[in-house]
Amino acid sequence: MSELKTYALSDLDNWTFEGTALAVLGHPIKHSVSPQMHNAALAEMAKRDPRFATWKYFRFDIAPEDLPVALGKLHARNFHGINLTVPHKVIAFDFISDVVLSAQPIGAINTLMRVKDSWRGYNTDGYGLSNAIKEELLLVLSENIDVLLLGAGGAARGAAVECLQSGVRSLYIANRTASTRDALIAQIKPLAHKIPVHGLDPAKLPNDLPENLLVINATSAGLKPTDSLPIDLTALPRPRAAFDMIYNPPETPLLTQARALGIPAANGLGMLVHQGARALEIWSEAAVPVDVMRTAVHSAMKAPA
Repeated sequence: MSELKTYALSDLDNWTFEGTALAVLGHPIKHSVSPQMHNAALAEMAKRDPRFATWKYFRFDIAPEDLPVALGKLHARNFHGINLTVPHKVIAFDFISDVVLSAQPIGAINTLMRVKDSWRGYNTDGYGLSNAIKEELLLVLSENIDVLLLGAGGAARGAAVECLQSGVRSLYIANRTASTRDALIAQIKPLAHKIPVHGLDPAKLPNDLPENLLVINATSAGLKPTDSLPIDLTALPRPRAAFDMIYNPPETPLLTQARALGIPAANGLGMLVHQGARALEIWSEAAVPVDVMRTAVHSAMKAPA
């Protein structure tokens, strides 16, 4: 079994790996560097604890309609832990009955751990986001920060809940599909308490947005070279910083524009590392070498495709 191969649902029919298997599921997934990151960490962890020498992390391209079947087969093949990325985070939440309390307000899960008869769901995205913003942009999500969040899907849900639980001053959610945006706002309203939460159309911005917004892109705009900007930063009062959850490609149109305007900017590599480290902690119940994971991610991003 190759750690760098992209596997399909059909590969599970003849799966024979005898160690402890972990995996990431997405559609598409070929761009993911999670296998390199996790396997580097496991190799380091095996130096102090031999049981991790038999742990390996794989990636599977699973279409959304195949996710329930895939998770059933992965459980039957004794996979110990699963990461979920686009488009599976919200889909899985709807049929995984055992979701930890901290992930329930998010309505999306990105980490699964095998239990006796099924899977237990977690969400480590918020942890990854807040740690990456602190590390990369030297900002702490707090009452001194106004946030403009772009998107209303699974990644945005985790970010919105993290912002509210961190006590940001205000939260603006911009999404072109009003029904999706309004559904997210309705879902997170109970967590807002006194924090103002506003819904926006990114193409029709109001004139009273605050200055120094932290702009967080949780959309897929930027994954493809032909993608347009998720929002035009010049249409905003000067933002404090821009954070794009996308990490591959490492430079998105949003980040290019931010840097051209002299606005501090960071991509999602740091978030990937920290959310992945938290997931590996859950699976292994051991200390995880975050620096090794970060180094592996940067090396993988520089490697030829």
